[in-house]
Amino acid sequence: MSNIIGLINYGIAGNIHSIKKAIEKAGGIVKIVNTKEELDNVDKIVIPGVGSFKDAMNELQKDNLLEPLKEAMKAKITLGICLGMQILSKLGFEYGKTDGLCAIEAEVKPMLVDAKVPHMGFNSIDVVKSNKLLAGLEYEEFYFMHSFEVVNYTNIASLTNYAGHKFVSSINANNLYGVQFHPEKSREAGIRLFQNFIAL
Repeated sequence: MSNIIGLINYGIAGNIHSIKKAIEKAGGIVKIVNTKEELDNVDKIVIPGVGSFKDAMNELQKDNLLEPLKEAMKAKITLGICLGMQILSKLGFEYGKTDGLCAIEAEVKPMLVDAKVPHMGFNSIDVVKSNKLLAGLEYEEFYFMHSFEVVNYTNIASLTNYAGHKFVSSINANNLYGVQFHPEKSREAGIRLFQNFIAL
């Protein structure tokens, strides 16, 4: 069985090359996806993203990837990274209200915390619902860089504490996974996470 990982290339995917390199280091085969046809020919999907929720959704629409991606995610194992996890939600509130991919019952709101935002640097995750993506990574630290958070109550896989504020750092709903942190910047722990993803 082939195990080709499709990395969605839309205008806002600023971290795409470092993610590609990290997945390849973990032993994966990566194809950059720019069109619906390319999306049809991959086995798994990774949605990267750096920037704003509104821009991300506009870019997917502009690149004619929005509806094909929604359809493909129903059947293919999908991982959203940082903004890529946030847009799995129903709604985002960055620069106004924007519809997301509606894959999980969640909203994306500004982090209201008595500390510096964006939340940047290495932080630990507290696994509240174990899954195969996070297997063996329960005590690891990952690299975060974000000002917004996913507010969700049903699909939480891990939480992270920042200045006394707990936020959702990863989600899992059937074949969908999302991580608020950047595995591609998280050294060995990130490579192990990608190895787990490849093995799903």
